[in-house]
Amino acid sequence: MRVGYLPKVYLASSYERDLRQLVNHRQALVDQRRAVKLRVGGVLREHRAVPPKELSRWSKAWVEWAKSALQLSDHARWIVKDLMEDLKHFNEKVLAVDGRLREATADDAKVQKLMTEAGIGEVTAWVLRAYIGRFDRFKTGKQLSRYCGLSPCNASTGNRQADAGLIDGCNRLLRVTLIQAAHRLARSEARWIKLYASLKARGKPACVAVAAVANRWMRGLWHRMKEPNEQHVVQ
Repeated sequence: MRVGYLPKVYLASSYERDLRQLVNHRQALVDQRRAVKLRVGGVLREHRAVPPKELSRWSKAWVEWAKSALQLSDHARWIVKDLMEDLKHFNEKVLAVDGRLREATADDAKVQKLMTEAGIGEVTAWVLRAYIGRFDRFKTGKQLSRYCGLSPCNASTGNRQADAGLIDGCNRLLRVTLIQAAHRLARSEARWIKLYASLKARGKPACVAVAAVANRWMRGLWHRMKEPNEQHVVQ
């Protein structure tokens, strides 16, 4: 340890571990809700039920149309109505978890500071707070970006220089949340709109351009969020 051969290990506080449990529970409910929506869409496609163009998907009007679509058989209509009840149930449970997370982080200064950043809402702030914890535990923004799974995987061999997508060793929920945030930034913030357009103009696929936006944004966020003199207080 004296010569630096053993790396330091970050031990999350009980507060952060509780946040992780809440965030994971919320994501499990969101996944189940998505599965119900996919099943509803599958039933509608099987019966070739096409909604009116003026209806926005999963709006209240669209849901009412899906429940009573004329193309559905009696049994299919009953299945759709039953699935809609499940969907309503999961919506209520997700809102309940959101309320719990909102209550748990009401006095969290880091969450409040994260939400002042462009592209970060409540859910993104909760995920970052739960899985990153202290930003100053990373030596550089590049190290933090790699921890989040936003660094390209090196697939070079011999004289061939190539990347193979993003690295696999990361928390998938954290990476997905940051990629979603990068999509918002690439649509709403001038700096990231310019970077995204530049990468697209050079022939980069959209997924690569968004990942690059997320990577560079996280490096900047490290500089804005780190507090070297911060004391780690377990709540």
